[in-house]
Amino acid sequence: MKIKSKKSLGQNFLIDRNIIKKIVETGNILSDSSVLEVGAGTGNLTEFILEKKPKKLFIIEKDEKLVEVLKERFDKQINIINKDILQISEHLISPDKLIVYGNLPYNISTQILSKWITNDNQDSWYKNYILMFQKEVADRILAKTNSKNYGRLSILSNWKLDVKKIFNISASCFMPKPKIESTLLKFTPKKNYFKLKNSKNLEIVTRVFFNQRRKKIKKPLNQLFKKTEFVVEKLKLNVELRPQNLSPNTFYEIAKEYESLRN
Repeated sequence: MKIKSKKSLGQNFLIDRNIIKKIVETGNILSDSSVLEVGAGTGNLTEFILEKKPKKLFIIEKDEKLVEVLKERFDKQINIINKDILQISEHLISPDKLIVYGNLPYNISTQILSKWITNDNQDSWYKNYILMFQKEVADRILAKTNSKNYGRLSILSNWKLDVKKIFNISASCFMPKPKIESTLLKFTPKKNYFKLKNSKNLEIVTRVFFNQRRKKIKKPLNQLFKKTEFVVEKLKLNVELRPQNLSPNTFYEIAKEYESLRN
């Protein structure tokens, strides 16, 4: 069966076998490992994962035609979930902590990552994520304070996760060939991270700040707080700074103040 990628689902199939092998090895799969692959496509990565003989391999694939291809190719070696990744409660997939692989659809990659971070309970459902993004998105995830790419995604990603760049992946490694490079990132849950009662508060705070990233921080602070002076003094904030000048930890502290005043 000849499969044509669907632009509406952001499909670009990884075809370079050397790159696929390196990606799979990044996860350090053992015989007692349970693995989740998001967006398996035609099963090129799946094939190499199965060579590692994991305890279980779960696959989330929305495209029904691709589900049929995967069933025909791998039969009972895999457990397929034919649903939209954004509609799934991942912690219900397996009692084991999962090694997660994903050549994420470009059009919803940041939505998926944000969902996993903000829906995550203290007991993580995963061992790590090994995920491919557009290079420009990966650059935003990895960005440091005071850089042009630093923003909401950097702050959110580094809240509960240690993020490591593995390597860039050329557009020629995909079919159809995208217009941009991709980057492979590995995310590992932090043992200790800044505790918030509701992660949505961090999303609100960073959205207010970075929707006006060229403004000095006094303006977004005034939008979030009735008593701005109290927060400025307590957190020792310099109101002459702009959002990109504040460290991730400062945003976590602001989010904590925001949620404490809402309760």
